[in-house]
Amino acid sequence: MAPRRPIQVPPNCDLTLGMKCVDKSTPGRSVWEMVAAEEFANPAGILQGGLLGAFADSAMGAAAVTHAVGRKVFVANAEMKISFLGAVAIGDVLVCEAAVISGGSRVAFVESSITANGDRLVGRTSSTYLYRDRQ
Repeated sequence: MAPRRPIQVPPNCDLTLGMKCVDKSTPGRSVWEMVAAEEFANPAGILQGGLLGAFADSAMGAAAVTHAVGRKVFVANAEMKISFLGAVAIGDVLVCEAAVISGGSRVAFVESSITANGDRLVGRTSSTYLYRDRQ
């Protein structure tokens, strides 16, 4: 087994994709922002859908972590569903709002909404996260 490295916040994947957490002050909720960058466009010139999935995963994972009040935890995404509701143009400002819908000591069910430019819903996601205590 490889030795554990220190936790890096924010992780390299969030930095590479330009994602940033703008609010996680309420337990079980988080709000994230990113700009749809040209280097992540598909051949049609719109944001590749997997990037929306990564965006939602970061937001929902953060919501799951903040839901575990008083505990230090890791979360692992056990499954995720995403519905694409509209195309994302390069340069669009995206916001992902995530919230724990139901959670216990071992599992959290989380949903998120992704909007473009403040008013256009472009994605909805749901996911189940598994908790693991950390030292």
